[in-house]
Amino acid sequence: MTAVDPVVTPEERQSPGLVGQLIRFVLIGGFCALVDSGIYWLLLQAGLWVHFAKAISFIAGTTTAYFLNKRFTFSGGVKGGMAQVGGFVLLYTVTFFVNVGVNALMLAVLPEFRWKVALAWVIAQGMSTLINFVMLRLVIFREPSPAKGHAE
Repeated sequence: MTAVDPVVTPEERQSPGLVGQLIRFVLIGGFCALVDSGIYWLLLQAGLWVHFAKAISFIAGTTTAYFLNKRFTFSGGVKGGMAQVGGFVLLYTVTFFVNVGVNALMLAVLPEFRWKVALAWVIAQGMSTLINFVMLRLVIFREPSPAKGHAE
């Protein structure tokens, strides 16, 4: 007799839990930031218009984030299709504007000091990252509820 590896369906795959998801989310986010910045830099070196280069690099980083987070961070919620993709695009569109807005607000209200721009960036990034994680976990890649029995 040969041993057969059991096939694990997406529904049977275990979620890594909140702490595991948060760690994976941060690691994937860091990698995706490298994808974004690397493509941005390469496109700028190639002479592409700065705003077009940023748009392309943002889309590349965001697309990478979608697939990696779907597969590795929120592996329990693998179903979804186009509604899930649409929700992800909407979420990242909203948090893009939150990020830009919070950054602008911080630049306006923080006192002048050497690290003002860096602190504004960190606050804006932290705010949008928190929103993204919560919404990805609770809405976009929500784990299916276990079937509830009905008392008859």
